Amino acid sequence: MSNVRKVFERGKGVLHLMPTWVPRGFNEPGKRLRLHPDDYFALGMERGGICERWLGSLAKALNGPKTGETEGMSYVLEDAAVKSTRLFKDYVDELGSDLIGEQLMEKYGTWPTFAKLYDYDKPLFHHLHLTEEMANKIGMHGKPEAYYFPIQYNSAYLGRFPLTYFGFDPSTTKEQVMDCLKNYDLKDTRITELSRAYRIQLGTGWYTPAGVIHAPASLVTFEPQWNSDVNTIMENVTMGEVNPHHMLTDCAPEDERDNLEAIFNQIDWEESTRPDYKETYFRVPKVKSETTEAIEKWVAYANEWVAAKEVTIMPGQTYTLTDQACYCAIVVQGHGTFGGFECEAPELVHYGDITGDEYFVSETSAKKGIKIKNTSSYQPLVLLQNFANNNPEVPASI
Repeated sequence: MSNVRKVFERGKGVLHLMPTWVPRGFNEPGKRLRLHPDDYFALGMERGGICERWLGSLAKALNGPKTGETEGMSYVLEDAAVKSTRLFKDYVDELGSDLIGEQLMEKYGTWPTFAKLYDYDKPLFHHLHLTEEMANKIGMHGKPEAYYFPIQYNSAYLGRFPLTYFGFDPSTTKEQVMDCLKNYDLKDTRITELSRAYRIQLGTGWYTPAGVIHAPASLVTFEPQWNSDVNTIMENVTMGEVNPHHMLTDCAPEDERDNLEAIFNQIDWEESTRPDYKETYFRVPKVKSETTEAIEKWVAYANEWVAAKEVTIMPGQTYTLTDQACYCAIVVQGHGTFGGFECEAPELVHYGDITGDEYFVSETSAKKGIKIKNTSSYQPLVLLQNFANNNPEVPASI
């Protein structure tokens, strides 16, 4: 029996994952990811600060020429005593449907999604993620995504701009946007003057289709997304920080990088200018179940790509969490046990430390149910789960 299968069977279908930290060369870390303050530049000053933690990821970060070969990819903790690890991708490749289920394996041949906690002190630039059709031109996948704003990571500080711009105001013309692209290298185009901003409400979320331009708020955001890292940045100055020209063109095919019309056409204009954007894409949590032991709420739903839940186990309670598909889970508050593992939300960790907050649950184990015990007499145990698009229990409408 291979070591991969031994670890899988020892965990009874649950894998313990190590934290995956991702630096970015833009913006500034919000320093709310519970990483030690000495370690936000652990990969070197030239790489930028660590602003993201990727969860259950098979994707490599698009971080320029100095990106590590497995940067952004998750690792399974195989033996805590000696701190031995192996790529999560190796587990997906070897275990296949035993891990992710027959449906995902037949349709995609892999775990096609992941989630992240991203943490920027300033708002992100006005940008879009390519649709599947556009991304396929550069050998990548599209990137639809959902947002949820966990109270546990945002209780003390909301960053410098807690509002998100979505799309363009319906009165905006294509010519106005083209002018911004034409002047990208000449002046501050202030493209967000053409957009609409919404103040973020903690404990709620949004769905953002691929092709919709948006500028996310400066909150820690839990983001279930498709397995990709493709961006086209159309804002050239964000809170005084200049975004280089290549950020506009990096995700265009080589023969389209000097073609502003082609880059403009990456925008899904209909969705980016729809007058009922909030009514369509704002997400209030939907309660799946509520007992004296636990509350389960859908926080990402009503789309064709990703889903997520928030699960709260009350102090001193034991609860069996049952789902119809595999998922990744992260503990954001409290401590206890998750299946056969000790679990806890970390308070402060160094880069490279083992944490007890991230797990991947196979489809079979999810259907059998994971027993979760909250060992605190006072604090709730709260976790977030992210799924792909194969869970039949996900609400299909808002």
